[in-house]
Amino acid sequence: MPYFVYILQSTVDQSYYKGFTEDIAKRLEQHNNGESRYTSRKMPWQLVYLEELPSKREALIREKQIKRYNSIYLRELISKYKQNSDG
Repeated sequence: MPYFVYILQSTVDQSYYKGFTEDIAKRLEQHNNGESRYTSRKMPWQLVYLEELPSKREALIREKQIKRYNSIYLRELISKYKQNSDG
């Protein structure tokens, strides 16, 4: 079963939230329904980056990497993702 590392962006203040999950649709819904303490204060959220990994271990490692990135690198990562997913 694949796992996903994702980045959400708040439409309120443009801040980012990074996480991992097995079910991205369900997790995004949870964030936008206020079911996560941190993200409930900055709803609504939009998915701006998604990466599929083959195992939970790999997803956790990748999530840790992404959480260490500065905002400039995050914006570059998101921009490349949007370019690749647009066409």
